[in-house]
Amino acid sequence: MMQAKVHQAIAEAIDDLNVQLSDQSKLTASPETLLYGMDAQLDSLDLVTLIVTVEQKIEDSTGRKITLANEKALSMRNSPFRSVGALAEYALSLLQESVHV
Repeated sequence: MMQAKVHQAIAEAIDDLNVQLSDQSKLTASPETLLYGMDAQLDSLDLVTLIVTVEQKIEDSTGRKITLANEKALSMRNSPFRSVGALAEYALSLLQESVHV
């Protein structure tokens, strides 16, 4: 159930961001869609916008606040922002951690 909410929040955030992007830059909510790094379609401002929107949508749907761009994320060997799938996994892990705190 939580996984579905995370995926829905990311898909909605992508839809919101796509309104601002050019046709060539529009994203899909596919797990393989690259967000950050080589061959990614987003610039840094678009990535920040997406992250903030995902955080808000997750809070709206779950009632739980998470911070995706934190020290843990920035120190990870593989960025949790590299793809839609990685972002979903990371957000889900933060939500699961918050239950155990």
